[in-house]
Amino acid sequence: MMEQPGIPALKLEKVRKNYDNFTALDAIDLEVAAGEFCALLGPNGAGKSTIIGIISALVRKTSGRVLVCGVDMDRHPNHVKRYVGVVPQEINLNQFEKVESVLLHQGGYFGLSSAQTRRRAQSLLEELHLTDKRHQITRNLSGGMRRRLMIARALVHEPKLLILDEPTAGVDIEIRRGMWAFLRELNRSGTTIILTTHYLEEAEFLCNRLAIIDEGKIVEDSSLQVALRRMQSESFLLYLEQQPIVFPSITGCTIEMIDPVTLEISVPVGQTLSEVFSQLLAQGVKVSSMRNKSSRLEAFFVGRLRSGIQ
Repeated sequence: MMEQPGIPALKLEKVRKNYDNFTALDAIDLEVAAGEFCALLGPNGAGKSTIIGIISALVRKTSGRVLVCGVDMDRHPNHVKRYVGVVPQEINLNQFEKVESVLLHQGGYFGLSSAQTRRRAQSLLEELHLTDKRHQITRNLSGGMRRRLMIARALVHEPKLLILDEPTAGVDIEIRRGMWAFLRELNRSGTTIILTTHYLEEAEFLCNRLAIIDEGKIVEDSSLQVALRRMQSESFLLYLEQQPIVFPSITGCTIEMIDPVTLEISVPVGQTLSEVFSQLLAQGVKVSSMRNKSSRLEAFFVGRLRSGIQ
């Protein structure tokens, strides 16, 4: 079955999942364009894992329609599986299988020839810095290496849509940054990626699209930049050269003294930081350094869930 040009990589139409005592997905609509890097965010129990389970054919939906690259999952489930690669949150490798064998067996599941699978395995092991571990069993790998191997396994058959469920959970900063670079390059090469993560700075760094689900409903669906432009204010921590003699004030801003030389300031949209610094300097307050209190996406996410930004 040929991929249809110009159609979404993923389209969910009125997808519902009911269990005996609750509704996990409440007739949701979601569309992810080909080539997008989409953050699927939400609190625990919101429905993210249910969506992933349905797309990967591990969970049976109650009703609705799922199309991947224009192919209806109900009509052509095997074709949809060829288009999708999934990296689950839980490490589910055979701990006694060798690293290279994991990839070779995965290629066989999707009907790749031995030569094709070996070429793909070699390329992925090199790109994810696992070549020197190819003959080790997976139980001897570090947590970060296991995560990278799971990404390689999901990519052996060259899926059009890659789903990553908490791919960097528990890995150190250096490995996380390396995985970010790999995923950005993979997305630039044309692979559509859907990412779930609790590291919101990760989503802000990687993604250009945002979908937030809460209590089984999509409550935000927009480009990341459009969403962030709707923020009403942004919070910063300012580190002062010395304790101010008088508590400072800035027009339009809310200020809290965290300690004698640290200010937390909430700056409304439309007010520039140069205005803030000018007013502080006029009051004899000098700032030595500053940083965002949290990532912009974290602030938006919390605000969207708690106060219902429109």
